[in-house]
Amino acid sequence: MSNVGTDAGSGSYDIEFFWDPVCPFAWITSRWVVKVAEQTGYRVDWRFISLRLLNKDKDYAAEFPPEYERGHTAGLRFLRVAAAVRADLGREPMGALVTAYGESFWDQPEGSTIHERLSTTEHTREVLEAAGVSTDYASALDDTSFDKLLDDESELALSRTGRDVGTPIITFQPPDGVSFFGPVISRVPSDEESVMLWEAVTTLAAFPGFAEMKRSMREVPQLNLLGGETAEPEQEDWTGGHRVGHLASDK
Repeated sequence: MSNVGTDAGSGSYDIEFFWDPVCPFAWITSRWVVKVAEQTGYRVDWRFISLRLLNKDKDYAAEFPPEYERGHTAGLRFLRVAAAVRADLGREPMGALVTAYGESFWDQPEGSTIHERLSTTEHTREVLEAAGVSTDYASALDDTSFDKLLDDESELALSRTGRDVGTPIITFQPPDGVSFFGPVISRVPSDEESVMLWEAVTTLAAFPGFAEMKRSMREVPQLNLLGGETAEPEQEDWTGGHRVGHLASDK
């Protein structure tokens, strides 16, 4: 198993999707991008961005809700595994890994205890098996030799958008095409909506003077783990990457 990652030989891709496996919005947006790719023929390169490494200099106890450090660390641990797979097998298995991890986490029923198992050796081996990859790669969970690769790839994403963003980050027609954070969507669009939304987003992002369109109110992500789809989802106010009222300093 190689611990030397490289960006060489990435091939010709239409979309680069920078992904952290524990971000619910990255998961939802990834399902949308899969639908877009299926209908357009675009090729997707699933790349890495680590929330834990991006926030390595922050005080988690003061700046994030209590569960974030454990979640971000779980994401980093699995990204090491994904980096090990890519180093040995190339980019082809990445889409299956994205799907297998997301289904093992976000598709679980509300009340699941998956958070307690997230990115453990047992959970990782289950994900690898579901993705059709050798379960031996679970040995990379604590292999910090991959962290520089993950850090470099995270920094590459931010070099295209600026630093005041979150996950996911998408580049259309890389490396010089338009890049943007998000879009942050709380539900997966239908097949019919997917390409229409893609064209709207990329058209707006391609306008030279465009910088930001945002609202902090958003519906609770429509995921099984969080209660599934509802006719009238609860609205939440978000600031600084978390729900208002979820920091100790908010109370």
